[in-house]
Amino acid sequence: MRQALFFDIDGTILSEITKEIPQSTFRALSKAKENGHLLFINTGRTRCTLPIKITEMPFDGFLCGCGIFLTYGDEIFYKKNLPSARADAIAKMAGECRIDGVFEGVEDVYFSKFASRFEDIEALRTKMKKRGLGQKRYLEEGGCAYDKMYVMTDNKSDKESFFHFIERDLDIIDRENGAYECVPKGCSKATAIQMVLDKFHLSREQSYVFGDSENDLAMFRYAGHAIAMEKHSTALDPYTEFVTKAVEEDGIDYAMKKFRLI
Repeated sequence: MRQALFFDIDGTILSEITKEIPQSTFRALSKAKENGHLLFINTGRTRCTLPIKITEMPFDGFLCGCGIFLTYGDEIFYKKNLPSARADAIAKMAGECRIDGVFEGVEDVYFSKFASRFEDIEALRTKMKKRGLGQKRYLEEGGCAYDKMYVMTDNKSDKESFFHFIERDLDIIDRENGAYECVPKGCSKATAIQMVLDKFHLSREQSYVFGDSENDLAMFRYAGHAIAMEKHSTALDPYTEFVTKAVEEDGIDYAMKKFRLI
C-alpha cells in the first residue's frame, strides 16, 4: 500500500556532524520510491534556501517554510503570501523595536543593510551570501517579498510591542535563547502533511514522519507514525513511535526497514 513519507533536513537527512548525506539514505529513498511511496521534504526553510544536494535527491515534492509553499513535481499546489504593504510595515516595526533577523521568501532572503549585533544573524548573512542570496534588496528599501521570519531578540529589544504588532498575521514560535520563528497563521508542518494526504486521498495512518528537533513537533503530533533520530529533542518523545539510529549510522535506512517501507 502506498504511504507518504515526510523528512526534516538538518539532523535527519543531512548530518550535522559530517555535513553530508549518507549513501544508505540515498539508497533507502530510491528503494522507497521504487516501492511506490511518496517522498517529501517537510522543512522550515523556504524554497530558495534548500541545499542543492537535497533538491537533487529523489523527492516527489518539497513542503517549505513550515507549510507556506508546497510543491509536487513542478506543481505548486499551495502557497500563502504575506501582503507586500503588511510585509513592509512589519519590517519597519522590527527595526523600531531593535529586533533583527532573516526575512525569508520563496525566491530570496532579506536582511537589514546595517550589520547586526547578533552573531547568529551575521553568520546567516555570510552563509546566504555564498549562495547568492540576501544581497539584492535590503529591508529598509521596502518591497521585500518575504513570508516568514527568523528573528533574534535581547534585553535591548521591545519584543512585546513587536509581537503584538504581528500577531494577527503570524504565529510566533519560541526557538529559545531569544530566537523566534514567525510563520503565517494557520500554517505548519502538520498542515503541509494534511494537504498532501488530502491531495492523494491518503489517511493519517499512511503518513510517516522523520525528524529530530522541536521544529518537527507539529508533524510528530499529526502523523500516523513518528520516527525520531537517535539525537533528538525530548519534546518529541510523547509523540514518537520509534527512535532510530543516528544519521551517520544509517538511521533513515534502519527505520525504513523497521517499518517495512523498503
